Amino acid sequence: MPIDRFVLILVIVLAAAGATVWLAAIVATSITVPLGWLALIPAVLAALIGWRVISDRLRNREDDHYDRME
Repeated sequence: MPIDRFVLILVIVLAAAGATVWLAAIVATSITVPLGWLALIPAVLAALIGWRVISDRLRNREDDHYDRME
């Protein structure tokens, strides 16, 4: 396995672990602190932005220009 692919996998795994811990902390805070549910707003916004970016990248035909070249 090339080192760049290994580093990419490692970065993705660390980012996913960090996002999981961050989301768990926000949910725990929203349960224990009065009006803590307001802390869920940044998490929902981040999820919405991520969803929109990924769906746009998958549906954009102009972005696939170099896939048809030989």
